[in-house]
Amino acid sequence: MTTTAIALPRAHPSLRSAWIPLAALCLAFFVEMVDNTLLSIALPTIGRDLGGGTTALQWVTGAYSLTFGGLLLTAGSMADRLGRRRVLLLGLALFGSLSLCVVAVTTAGELIALRAALGVAAAAMAPITNSLVFRLFDDAALRMRAMTLMIVVGMSGFILGPLLGGTALAHVRWEWLLVVNAPIALIACIGVRLGVPADRPQDLTHDPLDVPGAVLSIGAIGLACWSLTSGVEHGWGSPLTLVSVAGAVVAAVAFVRHERRADAPMLDLGLFANGTVRGAVVAQAGTSIAMAAVMFGLILHFQYAWGWSPVRAGLANLPFIVAMVAATPLSEWLARRFGHRIACLVGAGLLAGALAGLTWGVGHGYAAIAACMVLMSAGLRTVMTICAVALIDAMPRNRTSIGAALNDAAQEVGTSVGTAVIGTLIAALVTTRLPGGAWGHELVASFVHGERIADALLAVVVGLVAAGGALSLTDSHVTGEPA
Repeated sequence: MTTTAIALPRAHPSLRSAWIPLAALCLAFFVEMVDNTLLSIALPTIGRDLGGGTTALQWVTGAYSLTFGGLLLTAGSMADRLGRRRVLLLGLALFGSLSLCVVAVTTAGELIALRAALGVAAAAMAPITNSLVFRLFDDAALRMRAMTLMIVVGMSGFILGPLLGGTALAHVRWEWLLVVNAPIALIACIGVRLGVPADRPQDLTHDPLDVPGAVLSIGAIGLACWSLTSGVEHGWGSPLTLVSVAGAVVAAVAFVRHERRADAPMLDLGLFANGTVRGAVVAQAGTSIAMAAVMFGLILHFQYAWGWSPVRAGLANLPFIVAMVAATPLSEWLARRFGHRIACLVGAGLLAGALAGLTWGVGHGYAAIAACMVLMSAGLRTVMTICAVALIDAMPRNRTSIGAALNDAAQEVGTSVGTAVIGTLIAALVTTRLPGGAWGHELVASFVHGERIADALLAVVVGLVAAGGALSLTDSHVTGEPA
């Protein structure tokens, strides 16, 4: 989550008084997050209608994530130069227009290309929506509440995508899952245009865009995300996976060398000498590893091991969202009382504890799993919020969007790592091909055993990653950027 240090000529005294621009920014954030998972439930229907095979259907969802993650840093860099509101409005217009193009899709290849283009538009929105919301308020407490609202909206979209998609498919064709983006984007555009002021020239950077750096960052992040997906699908020793890993490493090394030598680098690597920047990025990656791994594992658990419908499985994830709202007073109190470092360490402990708890909970019914969801949400809420505030507070005033993009890129890579880790562990510990239909008792028992081992390993890994990042933070007690 992100902030910006630009003050409004007329700050709003409450969330209610800012409801028009706030609702617009929430809509923009919701639609970009829900599209990550919305079509997953419709893949069988899409396969029948467009004749796509398994690989093609995987790319229907993967193409969006690939371009979205790969372009985050580039989009943030452009926003710091061209204007944050301007880039957001462009992204919204592109997102809505492209969504309407689904009515002309006749093949799986065309849908994959469309999803990739939608990922480009979403990348232009992601680093900006959460930062602009803070321009509506001067009061730190209001900014923290606005941040909570945006986090909940974003997580709701990501978690409830399959539920909303499954419910809609009972009444309309799958194309409407994308067509509905157009009016949402239009409403968001109007609200942003009317309620959010344009950037002041003095708060933007006038350095030229680092095109080589942008290309290399796209290659490094995109190939890294693809490598993790390929490892699960094709095996970690497959030629395709090895080539993509090598490409990601080469692009990352070339990016670092170029950024060190460039006169106007897209990402000033000297910023990572700041422990706050470095620690916040690492801790954010840890939270996303935990969130993605648990969501992926529980989707399989609810729908396959327990045989629940997609709608029921979607509703089962609601404790994540409810607890994230309820944890707001806790995370704010921890930051005010103990500072960022200790508060983030407590959040990391809650994450590790929740994962450890799942090693027992997955074999003891939904109530036990829901309790672990609540514990995990408290940890996620604390680490995500504090690290975002700390990261952007440590960035130069004219680099807030690239800071936001760095925050989002860490989360996107963490999501890919979490999904890859849990997918690989389940494949190794249970079976490489999960059968459809009702599962027998033996397979369910094997799956739960695999879950327990995977969650235990994740508890250690995520705990170390998130805690390691937290230790690099300062003892600042800030819960929102200074006005």
